[in-house]
Amino acid sequence: MNTHDPLFSPDSASPHDPLCAHEDHASDALYRRAFDLVTRRDFLRIGALTVGGLAMAPYLRSAPASNARAKAVIQLFLFGGPSHIDTFDPKPQASTDITGPWRKTAATNVDGIQIGELLPLSAKHADKYTLLRGLSHKTNAHETATYMMQTGTDPRSGLVYPSMGAVIAYKMEEAGLLKGRALPAYMTVPVAIGRFSETGFLGPRYRSFIPGNLANPISGEERAHLEKRAALLDNLDTFGHSQKAVFEEADYFRDQAREMVLGKARDAFDISKESAKTRELYGDTEFGRSCLQARRLVENGVAYVTVNMRGWDTHRDQAERYKKLMPELDRGFSALLTDLTERGMLDSTIVTCGGEFGRTPRFMTEPPWNGGRNHYGAAFSWAIAGGGFRGGQIVGETDNRGERVTKRAIAPWDLSASIYKLLGIDPDGTLPHPLGCAAYVTPRQDETAQPAKKSTQFTPGEGMLKEIMPT
Repeated sequence: MNTHDPLFSPDSASPHDPLCAHEDHASDALYRRAFDLVTRRDFLRIGALTVGGLAMAPYLRSAPASNARAKAVIQLFLFGGPSHIDTFDPKPQASTDITGPWRKTAATNVDGIQIGELLPLSAKHADKYTLLRGLSHKTNAHETATYMMQTGTDPRSGLVYPSMGAVIAYKMEEAGLLKGRALPAYMTVPVAIGRFSETGFLGPRYRSFIPGNLANPISGEERAHLEKRAALLDNLDTFGHSQKAVFEEADYFRDQAREMVLGKARDAFDISKESAKTRELYGDTEFGRSCLQARRLVENGVAYVTVNMRGWDTHRDQAERYKKLMPELDRGFSALLTDLTERGMLDSTIVTCGGEFGRTPRFMTEPPWNGGRNHYGAAFSWAIAGGGFRGGQIVGETDNRGERVTKRAIAPWDLSASIYKLLGIDPDGTLPHPLGCAAYVTPRQDETAQPAKKSTQFTPGEGMLKEIMPT
């Protein structure tokens, strides 16, 4: 966390609840240090999944929402912040100090829509996604901007909010939809960076699960060792069964853990089971493999998967770095849309693609930047597809230099509320807080947009994305 970021100063906390307005953000850091993300190594210690391991239980359950248009979300998060001008909001008529070396655009399969020339494969799928060109928030700090986009909230609300994936996991558990599944509701691949696994006041119970090397083959010797440990636990099952309900729950989740490590649930992590044609479609890169793994996880019942793509913090030498980043993004994103469509999954799977902010419109050629762009939260773009969102549209508009939003501003909470709505989660619903504070799935307007109006840089959002949502 950037402790010098004014968004996290006590003076900017919400005044609405004296008890909760100054919730200690350091407590969240303690949560993150005390409860590391669960990995394969933890599951190999099946012996820990007894009563002492009950806190891990929610990692082992998942099911789609029962009354939702969408059943799952795959978030392609471009950590570091991609340039909106070089991706989803090109400005071909601008001067070279704005366009940099990429003056051309890629014509899409939708009349009137163009994207950056470095995304030719994605251009062929514009009918499937909508470009959100009106995104805006106040901060240029990585941690705070990531928090805002992952949680869909403004830090000045005074509470440390959970990420969308954590909220979805909680709401599914609340509705009783998570029993009987071996996979977690919320996962991140290939790694977590920054405030990816924010659980806020919901606590570590709803933290994202990172599969790590669960996809790697398990040796016969390792399998035998694990099965022996599991059998030992079975033999010890009668100990302490005066606490019947507690031990029944422990037994249930121990069995779930065993299934993830030794059973068929493990196959969901193994992309080698895909055809050579499918693996080739995604490409043999970390991002491509992660996109394919995300599809397999959703196919097996995971509700929210974040695919983290690193390397987008291009303050300098952007042209050289984009030679690697852009083809990988283009191939992975377009492959995911193609694959989900061919499998009939796109209608029930929301796909988002974007970073925590954009980058400064001016392409800095002077030393030491040598062609780079800095952080820029005043205006940036995402793409959103599937799950009921209409494709082939543009929502929001920036000026001819990409510096400010001039039409249909979109705040992070507008985006999160829209996604929740299609997942069958009430954006105005409540969340439990350990101190009894008033906490909402999407914080109320007076806790977010109103304070933001004080900033001349930040344009408050204009509500859910009803333009592209089912009526």
